[in-house]
Amino acid sequence: MSHWLEVKNLDVRFQLGEGGILRQSQGTIHALSDIHFALEQGQTIGLIGESGSGKSTLGRAILHLVRPSAGEVFLNGMNLTKLSEQKMRPYRQQMQMVFQDPFDSMNARMTVGQIIMEPLLLQRLGNSSTRRHKAEALLERMGLDRRAMNRYPGQYSGGQRQRIAIARALSTEPQLLVLDEPTSGLDVSMQARILNLLQDLQKEMGLSYVFISHDLGAVSYLAQTIIVLYLGRIVEVAPTATLIATPAHPYTASLMDALPPMVRQNTATHLPMPVGEPPSPVNPPSGCAFHTRCPKAEARCSSERPPLQDLSPGHQVACHFPLQVGN
Repeated sequence: MSHWLEVKNLDVRFQLGEGGILRQSQGTIHALSDIHFALEQGQTIGLIGESGSGKSTLGRAILHLVRPSAGEVFLNGMNLTKLSEQKMRPYRQQMQMVFQDPFDSMNARMTVGQIIMEPLLLQRLGNSSTRRHKAEALLERMGLDRRAMNRYPGQYSGGQRQRIAIARALSTEPQLLVLDEPTSGLDVSMQARILNLLQDLQKEMGLSYVFISHDLGAVSYLAQTIIVLYLGRIVEVAPTATLIATPAHPYTASLMDALPPMVRQNTATHLPMPVGEPPSPVNPPSGCAFHTRCPKAEARCSSERPPLQDLSPGHQVACHFPLQVGN
């Protein structure tokens, strides 16, 4: 049985620029390696990890804003990686992205109305009257006045601009939204409002989300399943409740500091934060990439990469010595 969205063995590599007398390549960034997961329609999958873990690159690769180096992305049975840019056009209408910084993703010289209607123009959907009507309706659904149509994004707060960005993403009536840190930089009350809005929109429209964040608390609010990324690889994947209650990878356990204390007290496993910064993706460590920072690493970890193995239904971990409850 095929899944609605399926990512299989996805790799993304970036060649660094050539330099020096011999014009030799400066190396290869291993952004993503052997990523695989599935998402059903109307569901949310969360991607968490530190900066540089590959979360945003994965979101862009799903939408083909970044072309995969290897692997496949299927949407409703169609292999998107086999399509030319021209044949991808209809599928771009079905998949949209909400970026971390809405102001950076908007043309400050365009009105809010023009920003929301721009995807409709690019996809050649509707006429000027129907496009304007749709933009006004989306603004109202976002809790903003229709007068915003003739105003500029710089006249609005960060939370209001994120609502405008969501309205723009919804203008083509997509089925999938990739949400790249949509609550980052907002105060706690505005984060809660945006999360509640996204939850309501999902119920109303049957949307599917790929929710990207470094904040496990925000991801756990929307996602049914969470994938933990470290240096471009999946280190753990589990149903949300399972991951929070019994994280099996030492890296996942260290991320529990992102959870509110009320939630964190129900977590059975606690470990200190990793030591130091993540290794360079140009020259990743041998074995388990996390072993250089892991408080539980042993000799085997530095020489042998652990496979992603099943612990329980839906719960997989890439660790030679997965944590047990109480560890």
